[in-house]
Amino acid sequence: MVTPKIKICGITNVDDAVKAIQLGADLLGFNFYPKSPRYIEPHQAEEIIIKLPAFIYTVGVFVNADAETIRKTAGDLMLDWVQLHGDESPGFCTQLNNMSAQIMKAVRIKNTKDIEYAKNFAADAILLDAYNPSLYGGTGRRFDWNSLPEITGHILGRTFLAGGINPQNIIEAIGMGFYGIDVCSGIEDSPRKKNHKKMEKLFKNIRSVITGVK
Repeated sequence: MVTPKIKICGITNVDDAVKAIQLGADLLGFNFYPKSPRYIEPHQAEEIIIKLPAFIYTVGVFVNADAETIRKTAGDLMLDWVQLHGDESPGFCTQLNNMSAQIMKAVRIKNTKDIEYAKNFAADAILLDAYNPSLYGGTGRRFDWNSLPEITGHILGRTFLAGGINPQNIIEAIGMGFYGIDVCSGIEDSPRKKNHKKMEKLFKNIRSVITGVK
């Protein structure tokens, strides 16, 4: 089985970042949406990012931000990825294609029509998340994974699965065959503090799938 990329999102402090890396995270997400309970000021994120090893990919999460803000933040922090998690249009994503950071577009899933809609985005990766009418991610809810076409990855290219993923269902999530898995609220004590025991259990279960050793 191909090992999926593991993205730990909602990082707000060095301790959580270091623990996630020690356990095997590939990407760390920093939320720059002011209305999010996991919001972090760019200068605070920079203080964490400069302490990270070079092999860790950094992801800036933006919700309906203007292109200038995204470009400046991505440039100042030398982000590897920009994650657009709002109502950004396919045209808006195209405007950002000449950035050094790769573009990840989040699509909130209500039904299979949203999978079709995701095809419109010329992004480097697509992230499928649970739909909520008032919240942009981090809800702790999952959508019906069984509603996804078996060839989702082939349809959309590099695709991350998000929404309500935790130590209890991570094995099922990996079995869906996605390029990456995005985990946030399922390993938290609160929106700004990861539970390190839950993180350890999450990565232990991931290794059990990959190695066959529980």
